[in-house]
Amino acid sequence: MIGDANAVAPGSVLEADVCIVGGGPAGISVALSLADTGLSVLLLEAGRKPQDRAAQALYEGEVGDEALHSPPHRYRQRGLGGSSAIWGGRCMPYDPIDFERRPWVPESGWPLSYEELLPHYVAANALAEAGRYAYDAREAFPDLPPMIAGFSSEVVRTTGLERFSCPTHFGRRYLRRLELAPRVRVLQGAVCTALRLAPEGGSVRHLDVSSLEGRRFQVKARATVLAMGGLETPRLLLASNDVAPQGVGNEHDVVGRYYMCHIAGNVGTLTVQGPPSDVRHGYEVAPDGVYCRRRLTIAASRQKRDGLLNAVARLHFPRITDPTHRNGVLSGLFLARHFISYEYGKRLHDGPAPTAGLYARHLLNVATDPLDTAAFLGHWLRHRTLAQRKFPSVILRNRINRFSLELQGEQVPLAHSRVTLGQGVDALGMPRIRVDWRYCAQDIDSLARTLELVAAEVARSGVGRFSFQRDTLERDLLRYGAYGGHHIGTTRMGSDPRTSVLDRDCKVHSVDNLYVAGSAAFPTSSQANPTLTLIALSLRLGAHLGQRLQTRSAPPLEIAA
Repeated sequence: MIGDANAVAPGSVLEADVCIVGGGPAGISVALSLADTGLSVLLLEAGRKPQDRAAQALYEGEVGDEALHSPPHRYRQRGLGGSSAIWGGRCMPYDPIDFERRPWVPESGWPLSYEELLPHYVAANALAEAGRYAYDAREAFPDLPPMIAGFSSEVVRTTGLERFSCPTHFGRRYLRRLELAPRVRVLQGAVCTALRLAPEGGSVRHLDVSSLEGRRFQVKARATVLAMGGLETPRLLLASNDVAPQGVGNEHDVVGRYYMCHIAGNVGTLTVQGPPSDVRHGYEVAPDGVYCRRRLTIAASRQKRDGLLNAVARLHFPRITDPTHRNGVLSGLFLARHFISYEYGKRLHDGPAPTAGLYARHLLNVATDPLDTAAFLGHWLRHRTLAQRKFPSVILRNRINRFSLELQGEQVPLAHSRVTLGQGVDALGMPRIRVDWRYCAQDIDSLARTLELVAAEVARSGVGRFSFQRDTLERDLLRYGAYGGHHIGTTRMGSDPRTSVLDRDCKVHSVDNLYVAGSAAFPTSSQANPTLTLIALSLRLGAHLGQRLQTRSAPPLEIAA
């Protein structure tokens, strides 16, 4: 059943076995995993409609340095489906090494293994509509020609795949399933404003909830799941400080710390000898129609030997804002940058303010490259704008076999990279957040040594040459600050409550019936976009809750005074 919080009578107390706060991919995944268990599920989604300004304004807050991190209301969207309304669809699992304790990565190590998460990865892949769970090109495409003809290396691998969702909007795609689930109730426009603990602090007694219009009520549940994302989850925990003065689960001042995104950017120049047909840098299409793409990775054994953080690199075109690429399509994207969404247009606003001369050079590129420009527009219209499964990104014919590398790297978990409560309150009276994202020298040095390995292996194979400027690498990688909407680690899992907020089942260490679903629970950030892993972890949490609540008698509900 789908309802609206404004239809709930003020002062009401709603009850459920499980209350899920947040209706994005994590929350919907938990709800769907519980739909056939016989447990009653109440899912609270703060948004109500696409681009709901009142709901979106609740995200606003402060950042420590806008050059390093976008404002908190960017890259996120309220409404059923959450930020899946604006994601690009890239799906990649974390690697087995990411779950290990690595001595060269401080605070690394997950309290569960890749093998424990694998069955849920397979289910997550289906839920994300990313096709078969096959992330090695040798398995998914056994007859596929090599990524770069003549290149073979035991150090730099080219067989890893990323697969692409439609991209699936979880709210639209799974709305009907939520409507038909007899024991699932969805309330839209429902904002959880506080967690109210029992007097001893060991359990959640009830949630304070408000409609966007200010209609207040309570929710009591045997178990509460926070599926609000890596920024809103610590905000709610820290703001709920009536019983626990430092915030719920924050006895050791860990909530909001270890905040990670990814270090990313386009760097260097890879020149491959031979004809353009020797390089397959675009998308392959699986038999089920799913777009897949290979990328460069460093073998786990070499990561261990050299003490490297995990990273991936994709073959990419030159910087769009520089007209010397002489490509009409890239210049067209630059000229249209004001009509492209913030999430994808940010990288088109690079460098100083454009001059008339710069515009003229881009216009000249478009005028002198009409055939490729027209072909690109036609392909984009058919395979992106009008297609149900959308072509993932701009891929251009490369006549000269010259590429940059699009790098995406893991960062070290840092306690001083954090989300805290900031100044002021939102329209419902909740404290706003302050985001202070940090990185460290090891993040940059690891990527520099990764690129040096790529350069050495390309030279050894004789297929070409890769070069980059180490002295400008940090600037190049931090040109746009923290990468995208990858909000990771702010309520991390672990076995030690002094350095983690959650246990291996995503339960808050100090609160018996409070859980977190999503990338806030990740101890490390890996090389991969977090979506597939957060869905898998959410499905695992749903399975755990189903087993726990069905085999254990319900604790008595305390009546609020």
